[in-house]
Amino acid sequence: MGMEMEKKDSRDRERIEAVLKLLRKQAPLTMKQEKYCNDGCVERFLRARGDNVKKAAKHLRLVLSWRDSIETDSLIADEFLGELSEGLAYVAGHDDDARPVVVFRIKQDYPKLHSQKSFVRLLVFTLEVAVSSMSRFVDQFVLLFDASFFRSASAFLNFFMGTLKMVGDYYPGRLHKAFLIDPPSMFSVLWKGVRPFVELAAATAVVSSLDYEDSLEGGSDCFASYPRTTSLRFKPVVATPVTAKQHPGVGSASSRFSFTVSNLNSVKPWYLSTGTAPLGHSSRTVVPAESSPSLIGVSPLNARSYSFASPGARSTPVKNQTPLQRTPMQVPRQQPRTPKPSFLQSPANLFSFKKEGHHSRGERDKESFVPFLRFYRRPYDEMVYRAKMRPPLGGLTSIVYSQVKTHHHTQSRRFGHLQRI
Repeated sequence: MGMEMEKKDSRDRERIEAVLKLLRKQAPLTMKQEKYCNDGCVERFLRARGDNVKKAAKHLRLVLSWRDSIETDSLIADEFLGELSEGLAYVAGHDDDARPVVVFRIKQDYPKLHSQKSFVRLLVFTLEVAVSSMSRFVDQFVLLFDASFFRSASAFLNFFMGTLKMVGDYYPGRLHKAFLIDPPSMFSVLWKGVRPFVELAAATAVVSSLDYEDSLEGGSDCFASYPRTTSLRFKPVVATPVTAKQHPGVGSASSRFSFTVSNLNSVKPWYLSTGTAPLGHSSRTVVPAESSPSLIGVSPLNARSYSFASPGARSTPVKNQTPLQRTPMQVPRQQPRTPKPSFLQSPANLFSFKKEGHHSRGERDKESFVPFLRFYRRPYDEMVYRAKMRPPLGGLTSIVYSQVKTHHHTQSRRFGHLQRI
Protein backbone atom coordinates (compact mmCIF):
# COMPACT_ATOMS: atom_id res chain seq x y z
CA MET A 1 0.00 0.00 0.00
CA GLY A 2 2.79 2.39 0.87
CA MET A 3 4.64 1.60 -2.38
CA GLU A 4 1.51 2.35 -4.43
CA MET A 5 1.05 5.70 -2.70
CA GLU A 6 4.66 6.62 -3.36
CA LYS A 7 4.33 5.67 -7.04
CA LYS A 8 1.15 7.74 -7.31
CA ASP A 9 2.79 10.73 -5.65
CA SER A 10 5.78 10.43 -7.95
CA ARG A 11 3.53 10.31 -11.03
CA ASP A 12 1.57 13.35 -9.84
CA ARG A 13 4.78 15.19 -9.21
CA GLU A 14 6.04 14.39 -12.68
CA ARG A 15 2.83 15.74 -14.23
CA ILE A 16 3.04 18.95 -12.20
CA GLU A 17 6.63 19.51 -13.24
CA ALA A 18 5.73 18.80 -16.88
CA VAL A 19 2.96 21.41 -16.81
CA LEU A 20 5.23 24.03 -15.26
CA LYS A 21 7.94 23.21 -17.78
CA LEU A 22 5.55 23.81 -20.69
CA LEU A 23 4.43 27.10 -19.16
CA ARG A 24 7.99 28.37 -18.75
CA LYS A 25 8.80 27.22 -22.28
CA GLN A 26 5.98 29.34 -23.74
CA ALA A 27 6.81 32.46 -21.74
CA PRO A 28 8.67 33.21 -18.51
CA LEU A 29 6.48 33.43 -15.41
CA THR A 30 6.48 36.48 -13.20
CA MET A 31 6.85 36.27 -9.44
CA LYS A 32 3.09 36.59 -8.89
CA GLN A 33 2.37 33.95 -11.53
CA GLU A 34 4.87 31.57 -9.90
CA LYS A 35 3.08 32.08 -6.60
CA TYR A 36 -0.28 31.39 -8.23
CA CYS A 37 0.90 28.22 -10.01
CA ASN A 38 1.52 26.17 -6.87
CA ASP A 39 1.12 22.41 -6.67
CA GLY A 40 -2.55 22.56 -5.62
CA CYS A 41 -3.42 24.88 -8.50
CA VAL A 42 -1.74 22.70 -11.12
CA GLU A 43 -3.42 19.58 -9.68
CA ARG A 44 -6.85 21.19 -10.07
CA PHE A 45 -6.15 22.03 -13.71
CA LEU A 46 -4.91 18.49 -14.33
CA ARG A 47 -8.09 17.00 -12.82
CA ALA A 48 -10.24 19.36 -14.90
CA ARG A 49 -8.46 18.24 -18.10
CA GLY A 50 -8.33 14.53 -17.40
CA ASP A 51 -4.64 14.45 -16.37
CA ASN A 52 -3.65 15.67 -19.83
CA VAL A 53 -0.46 17.70 -19.44
CA LYS A 54 -0.75 19.69 -22.68
CA LYS A 55 -4.40 20.62 -22.16
CA ALA A 56 -3.76 21.57 -18.53
CA ALA A 57 -0.81 23.79 -19.51
CA LYS A 58 -2.86 25.48 -22.24
CA HIS A 59 -5.77 26.08 -19.87
CA LEU A 60 -3.48 27.45 -17.16
CA ARG A 61 -1.82 29.85 -19.60
CA LEU A 62 -5.27 31.09 -20.66
CA VAL A 63 -6.23 31.72 -17.04
CA LEU A 64 -3.00 33.60 -16.36
CA SER A 65 -3.67 35.88 -19.34
CA TRP A 66 -7.24 36.45 -18.17
CA ARG A 67 -6.13 37.38 -14.67
CA ASP A 68 -3.71 39.90 -16.13
CA SER A 69 -6.48 41.45 -18.24
CA ILE A 70 -8.86 41.67 -15.26
CA GLU A 71 -6.03 43.00 -13.05
CA THR A 72 -6.90 40.78 -10.12
CA ASP A 73 -3.89 42.03 -8.20
CA SER A 74 -5.37 45.54 -8.08
CA LEU A 75 -8.80 44.51 -6.77
CA ILE A 76 -9.55 46.21 -3.45
CA ALA A 77 -12.68 46.83 -1.41
CA ASP A 78 -12.53 50.60 -1.95
CA GLU A 79 -13.66 50.03 -5.54
CA PHE A 80 -16.97 48.49 -4.43
CA LEU A 81 -18.14 50.69 -1.56
CA GLY A 82 -21.76 50.81 -2.73
CA GLU A 83 -21.93 47.06 -3.34
CA LEU A 84 -20.41 46.31 0.06
CA SER A 85 -22.87 48.58 1.86
CA GLU A 86 -25.86 46.88 0.18
CA GLY A 87 -24.49 43.34 0.48
CA LEU A 88 -24.89 42.39 -3.18
CA ALA A 89 -22.13 39.75 -3.06
CA TYR A 90 -20.29 38.63 0.06
CA VAL A 91 -18.82 35.69 1.96
CA ALA A 92 -21.37 34.72 4.62
CA GLY A 93 -19.10 32.32 6.53
CA HIS A 94 -17.75 28.78 6.40
CA ASP A 95 -19.64 25.49 6.52
CA ASP A 96 -18.87 22.46 8.66
CA ASP A 97 -16.08 21.41 6.26
CA ALA A 98 -14.47 24.89 6.39
CA ARG A 99 -15.60 25.74 2.86
CA PRO A 100 -16.46 29.44 2.34
CA VAL A 101 -20.10 30.15 1.48
CA VAL A 102 -20.63 32.98 -1.01
CA VAL A 103 -24.04 34.68 -1.23
CA PHE A 104 -25.12 36.62 -4.33
CA ARG A 105 -28.05 39.02 -3.94
CA ILE A 106 -27.60 40.80 -7.25
CA LYS A 107 -30.60 42.87 -8.32
CA GLN A 108 -31.99 42.67 -11.84
CA ASP A 109 -31.21 46.29 -12.70
CA TYR A 110 -27.59 46.15 -11.52
CA PRO A 111 -26.06 44.84 -14.79
CA LYS A 112 -27.99 47.51 -16.72
CA LEU A 113 -26.66 50.37 -14.61
CA HIS A 114 -23.03 49.18 -14.60
CA SER A 115 -20.60 48.15 -17.29
CA GLN A 116 -19.81 44.52 -18.00
CA LYS A 117 -16.23 44.95 -16.83
CA SER A 118 -17.21 46.40 -13.45
CA PHE A 119 -19.79 43.64 -12.99
CA VAL A 120 -17.20 40.95 -13.72
CA ARG A 121 -14.70 42.62 -11.40
CA LEU A 122 -17.25 42.51 -8.57
CA LEU A 123 -17.77 38.76 -9.08
CA VAL A 124 -14.02 38.14 -9.29
CA PHE A 125 -13.39 40.22 -6.18
CA THR A 126 -15.95 38.21 -4.20
CA LEU A 127 -14.50 34.91 -5.36
CA GLU A 128 -10.96 36.07 -4.57
CA VAL A 129 -12.06 36.94 -1.03
CA ALA A 130 -13.53 33.45 -0.70
CA VAL A 131 -10.34 31.82 -1.99
CA SER A 132 -8.13 33.90 0.30
CA SER A 133 -10.24 32.90 3.33
CA MET A 134 -9.74 29.17 2.72
CA SER A 135 -7.68 27.12 5.10
CA ARG A 136 -4.72 25.02 3.99
CA PHE A 137 -6.56 21.80 3.18
CA VAL A 138 -9.67 23.38 1.58
CA ASP A 139 -9.86 24.24 -2.12
CA GLN A 140 -13.62 24.59 -2.84
CA PHE A 141 -16.43 27.03 -2.11
CA VAL A 142 -20.24 27.02 -2.10
CA LEU A 143 -22.38 29.55 -4.01
CA LEU A 144 -25.87 30.70 -2.97
CA PHE A 145 -27.85 32.66 -5.58
CA ASP A 146 -30.82 34.56 -4.17
CA ALA A 147 -33.03 34.91 -7.26
CA SER A 148 -35.91 36.63 -5.48
CA PHE A 149 -34.65 40.02 -6.71
CA PHE A 150 -35.19 39.01 -10.36
CA ARG A 151 -38.54 39.36 -12.10
CA SER A 152 -37.39 38.03 -15.47
CA ALA A 153 -36.42 34.38 -15.76
CA SER A 154 -34.29 34.98 -18.85
CA ALA A 155 -32.34 37.80 -17.16
CA PHE A 156 -31.51 35.60 -14.18
CA LEU A 157 -30.60 32.70 -16.48
CA ASN A 158 -28.08 34.90 -18.30
CA PHE A 159 -26.56 36.03 -15.03
CA PHE A 160 -26.44 32.52 -13.59
CA MET A 161 -24.97 30.86 -16.68
CA GLY A 162 -22.39 33.62 -17.05
CA THR A 163 -21.27 33.16 -13.47
CA LEU A 164 -21.08 29.37 -13.84
CA LYS A 165 -19.06 29.70 -17.04
CA MET A 166 -16.61 32.07 -15.39
CA VAL A 167 -16.20 29.71 -12.42
CA GLY A 168 -15.76 26.68 -14.68
CA ASP A 169 -13.26 28.36 -17.03
CA TYR A 170 -11.17 30.43 -14.62
CA TYR A 171 -11.71 28.64 -11.28
CA PRO A 172 -11.64 24.94 -12.28
CA GLY A 173 -12.23 22.49 -9.45
CA ARG A 174 -13.28 25.24 -7.05
CA LEU A 175 -17.08 24.81 -7.06
CA HIS A 176 -18.48 22.35 -4.55
CA LYS A 177 -22.19 23.21 -4.86
CA ALA A 178 -24.33 26.02 -6.27
CA PHE A 179 -27.88 26.62 -4.99
CA LEU A 180 -30.55 28.67 -6.77
CA ILE A 181 -33.05 29.99 -4.25
CA ASP A 182 -36.53 31.20 -5.23
CA PRO A 183 -36.00 31.62 -9.00
CA PRO A 184 -38.72 33.20 -11.19
CA SER A 185 -41.64 31.04 -12.25
CA MET A 186 -40.48 30.35 -15.82
CA PHE A 187 -36.88 29.63 -14.87
CA SER A 188 -37.43 25.90 -14.39
CA VAL A 189 -38.65 25.59 -18.00
CA LEU A 190 -35.64 27.49 -19.39
CA TRP A 191 -33.19 25.71 -17.13
CA LYS A 192 -34.48 22.30 -18.18
CA GLY A 193 -33.66 23.16 -21.80
CA VAL A 194 -30.13 24.49 -21.26
CA ARG A 195 -29.06 22.23 -18.38
CA PRO A 196 -27.56 19.48 -20.59
CA PHE A 197 -25.19 22.03 -22.15
CA VAL A 198 -23.87 23.52 -18.88
CA GLU A 199 -20.59 22.06 -17.67
CA LEU A 200 -21.26 22.54 -13.95
CA ALA A 201 -24.94 21.56 -14.09
CA ALA A 202 -24.32 18.48 -11.93
CA ALA A 203 -23.20 20.72 -9.05
CA THR A 204 -26.30 22.96 -9.15
CA ALA A 205 -29.59 22.64 -7.26
CA VAL A 206 -32.83 24.65 -7.37
CA VAL A 207 -34.60 25.06 -4.01
CA SER A 208 -37.41 27.15 -2.55
CA SER A 209 -37.18 28.95 0.77
CA LEU A 210 -40.88 28.24 1.45
CA ASP A 211 -40.01 24.56 1.95
CA TYR A 212 -38.02 25.45 5.07
CA GLU A 213 -40.54 27.63 6.93
CA ASP A 214 -41.06 24.91 9.55
CA SER A 215 -37.35 24.81 10.34
CA LEU A 216 -37.31 28.32 11.82
CA GLU A 217 -36.46 28.21 15.49
CA GLY A 218 -37.51 30.63 18.16
CA GLY A 219 -41.26 30.79 17.48
CA SER A 220 -42.89 33.99 16.29
CA ASP A 221 -40.00 36.16 17.48
CA CYS A 222 -37.78 34.59 14.88
CA PHE A 223 -40.12 35.70 12.08
CA ALA A 224 -39.76 39.32 13.12
CA SER A 225 -36.17 39.38 11.86
CA TYR A 226 -37.25 38.25 8.39
CA PRO A 227 -39.61 40.80 6.80
CA ARG A 228 -40.41 38.48 3.90
CA THR A 229 -41.99 35.91 6.20
CA THR A 230 -43.44 38.41 8.65
CA SER A 231 -45.81 39.83 6.05
CA LEU A 232 -47.28 36.38 5.41
CA ARG A 233 -48.09 35.62 9.00
CA PHE A 234 -51.29 36.52 10.86
CA LYS A 235 -50.91 39.02 13.68
CA PRO A 236 -52.89 37.95 16.73
CA VAL A 237 -53.05 41.53 18.02
CA VAL A 238 -55.46 42.49 15.27
CA ALA A 239 -57.70 39.52 16.01
CA THR A 240 -59.27 41.01 19.14
CA PRO A 241 -62.99 40.11 19.12
CA VAL A 242 -65.39 43.03 19.29
CA THR A 243 -68.74 42.36 20.91
CA ALA A 244 -71.97 44.22 20.45
CA LYS A 245 -72.19 45.17 24.10
CA GLN A 246 -68.77 46.81 24.07
CA HIS A 247 -69.31 48.86 20.89
CA PRO A 248 -72.95 49.09 19.81
CA GLY A 249 -72.10 51.23 16.81
CA VAL A 250 -70.09 48.51 15.11
CA GLY A 251 -72.12 46.35 12.78
CA SER A 252 -69.66 43.47 12.38
CA ALA A 253 -67.42 41.75 14.87
CA SER A 254 -64.69 41.26 12.28
CA SER A 255 -61.56 43.27 13.06
CA ARG A 256 -60.45 43.07 9.42
CA PHE A 257 -63.60 43.87 7.43
CA SER A 258 -66.53 46.21 8.10
CA PHE A 259 -69.42 46.49 5.63
CA THR A 260 -71.28 49.78 6.25
CA VAL A 261 -73.80 51.99 4.46
CA SER A 262 -73.39 55.74 4.39
CA ASN A 263 -76.16 58.27 3.78
CA LEU A 264 -73.71 61.00 2.78
CA ASN A 265 -72.41 59.42 -0.41
CA SER A 266 -75.16 59.09 -3.03
CA VAL A 267 -72.90 57.73 -5.75
CA LYS A 268 -71.45 54.87 -3.70
CA PRO A 269 -73.62 54.49 -0.57
CA TRP A 270 -71.88 51.25 0.52
CA TYR A 271 -68.22 50.55 1.03
CA LEU A 272 -66.03 47.85 2.52
CA SER A 273 -63.42 49.06 4.97
CA THR A 274 -60.50 47.04 6.31
CA GLY A 275 -60.90 48.21 9.90
CA THR A 276 -63.57 48.54 12.50
CA ALA A 277 -65.87 51.54 12.46
CA PRO A 278 -65.02 54.24 15.00
CA LEU A 279 -67.06 54.67 18.11
CA GLY A 280 -70.10 56.85 17.72
CA HIS A 281 -70.15 56.52 13.93
CA SER A 282 -73.23 58.06 12.39
CA SER A 283 -73.59 55.61 9.50
CA ARG A 284 -76.16 52.92 10.00
CA THR A 285 -75.00 49.35 9.82
CA VAL A 286 -76.34 46.64 7.56
CA VAL A 287 -77.04 44.21 10.35
CA PRO A 288 -77.74 45.47 13.87
CA ALA A 289 -75.44 44.06 16.50
CA GLU A 290 -78.43 42.85 18.54
CA SER A 291 -79.76 40.68 15.73
CA SER A 292 -76.52 38.83 15.07
CA PRO A 293 -75.35 37.17 18.28
CA SER A 294 -73.38 34.65 16.25
CA LEU A 295 -70.83 37.32 15.34
CA ILE A 296 -69.62 37.51 18.90
CA GLY A 297 -66.22 35.87 19.08
CA VAL A 298 -65.82 35.46 15.32
CA SER A 299 -62.15 34.97 14.37
CA PRO A 300 -60.59 36.94 11.49
CA LEU A 301 -60.13 33.66 9.60
CA ASN A 302 -63.89 33.37 8.91
CA ALA A 303 -64.82 37.04 9.27
CA ARG A 304 -64.88 37.57 5.51
CA SER A 305 -67.52 34.89 4.98
CA TYR A 306 -69.65 36.39 7.78
CA SER A 307 -69.26 39.91 6.37
CA PHE A 308 -70.83 38.96 3.04
CA ALA A 309 -73.44 36.53 4.39
CA SER A 310 -77.14 37.27 4.55
CA PRO A 311 -78.66 38.54 7.84
CA GLY A 312 -80.50 35.27 8.33
CA ALA A 313 -77.40 33.19 7.80
CA ARG A 314 -75.38 35.36 10.16
CA SER A 315 -78.00 35.28 12.88
CA THR A 316 -78.13 31.50 12.86
CA PRO A 317 -75.44 30.18 15.18
CA VAL A 318 -73.28 27.36 13.88
CA LYS A 319 -73.01 24.44 16.24
CA ASN A 320 -69.69 22.79 16.70
CA GLN A 321 -70.20 19.16 15.85
CA THR A 322 -67.76 16.43 16.49
CA PRO A 323 -66.81 14.06 13.68
CA LEU A 324 -68.95 11.34 15.34
CA GLN A 325 -72.11 13.51 15.24
CA ARG A 326 -71.84 14.36 11.56
CA THR A 327 -73.85 12.25 9.17
CA PRO A 328 -71.67 10.90 6.39
CA MET A 329 -72.87 11.31 2.86
CA GLN A 330 -74.20 8.08 1.39
CA VAL A 331 -72.17 7.17 -1.67
CA PRO A 332 -73.35 4.28 -3.84
CA ARG A 333 -70.90 1.45 -3.65
CA GLN A 334 -69.40 0.48 -6.93
CA GLN A 335 -68.02 -2.88 -7.84
CA PRO A 336 -64.28 -2.92 -8.59
CA ARG A 337 -63.56 -3.03 -12.26
CA THR A 338 -61.12 -5.57 -13.60
CA PRO A 339 -58.65 -3.91 -15.97
CA LYS A 340 -58.55 -5.42 -19.40
CA PRO A 341 -55.22 -6.90 -20.41
CA SER A 342 -53.38 -4.80 -22.93
CA PHE A 343 -50.63 -6.06 -25.17
CA LEU A 344 -49.66 -2.55 -26.38
CA GLN A 345 -48.23 -1.12 -23.18
CA SER A 346 -45.55 1.56 -23.28
CA PRO A 347 -41.95 0.34 -22.87
CA ALA A 348 -41.48 3.09 -20.27
CA ASN A 349 -43.61 1.07 -17.83
CA LEU A 350 -40.87 -1.53 -17.66
CA PHE A 351 -38.49 1.04 -16.14
CA SER A 352 -40.97 2.91 -13.94
CA PHE A 353 -40.09 1.02 -10.76
CA LYS A 354 -38.53 2.88 -7.85
CA LYS A 355 -35.91 1.43 -5.62
CA GLU A 356 -36.38 1.45 -1.87
CA GLY A 357 -34.63 4.39 -0.22
CA HIS A 358 -34.16 6.11 -3.59
CA HIS A 359 -35.05 9.82 -3.49
CA SER A 360 -35.84 12.13 -6.37
CA ARG A 361 -33.59 14.97 -7.45
CA GLY A 362 -35.76 17.57 -5.72
CA GLU A 363 -35.69 15.71 -2.40
CA ARG A 364 -31.91 15.31 -2.58
CA ASP A 365 -31.45 19.00 -3.38
CA LYS A 366 -33.73 19.98 -0.51
CA GLU A 367 -31.77 17.84 1.97
CA SER A 368 -28.41 19.09 0.71
CA PHE A 369 -29.43 22.72 1.24
CA VAL A 370 -30.26 22.28 4.94
CA PRO A 371 -26.65 22.86 6.19
CA PHE A 372 -26.48 26.13 4.21
CA LEU A 373 -29.87 27.50 5.24
CA ARG A 374 -28.39 29.42 8.15
CA PHE A 375 -26.07 31.33 5.80
CA TYR A 376 -28.98 32.32 3.59
CA ARG A 377 -31.05 33.61 6.53
CA ARG A 378 -28.19 35.24 8.39
CA PRO A 379 -28.39 39.05 8.12
CA TYR A 380 -25.59 40.76 6.26
CA ASP A 381 -22.92 42.58 8.30
CA GLU A 382 -20.42 44.64 6.36
CA MET A 383 -17.85 44.75 9.16
CA VAL A 384 -17.89 40.97 9.53
CA TYR A 385 -17.40 40.57 5.80
CA ARG A 386 -14.54 43.08 5.73
CA ALA A 387 -12.84 41.17 8.53
CA LYS A 388 -12.55 38.17 6.18
CA MET A 389 -10.62 40.20 3.58
CA ARG A 390 -6.88 39.82 3.63
CA PRO A 391 -4.61 42.60 2.41
CA PRO A 392 -4.66 44.03 -0.17
CA LEU A 393 -8.27 42.95 -0.89
CA GLY A 394 -9.53 44.79 2.19
CA GLY A 395 -8.38 48.13 0.80
CA LEU A 396 -6.36 50.87 2.41
CA THR A 397 -7.87 50.30 5.84
CA SER A 398 -6.76 46.69 6.02
CA ILE A 399 -3.26 47.53 4.77
CA VAL A 400 -2.74 50.31 7.33
CA TYR A 401 -4.26 48.18 10.10
CA SER A 402 -1.95 45.25 9.31
CA GLN A 403 1.11 47.52 9.34
CA VAL A 404 0.05 49.12 12.62
CA LYS A 405 -0.60 45.70 14.13
CA THR A 406 2.83 44.44 12.99
CA HIS A 407 4.55 47.57 14.36
CA HIS A 408 2.71 47.23 17.67
CA HIS A 409 3.69 43.55 17.93
CA THR A 410 7.35 44.42 17.23
CA GLN A 411 7.35 47.20 19.82
CA SER A 412 5.80 44.92 22.47
CA ARG A 413 8.42 42.23 21.84
CA ARG A 414 11.22 44.78 22.08
CA PHE A 415 9.78 46.22 25.28
CA GLY A 416 9.50 42.74 26.80
CA HIS A 417 13.08 41.99 25.86
CA LEU A 418 14.27 45.20 27.55
CA GLN A 419 12.36 44.30 30.72
CA ARG A 420 14.03 40.93 30.88
CA ILE A 421 17.43 42.58 30.53
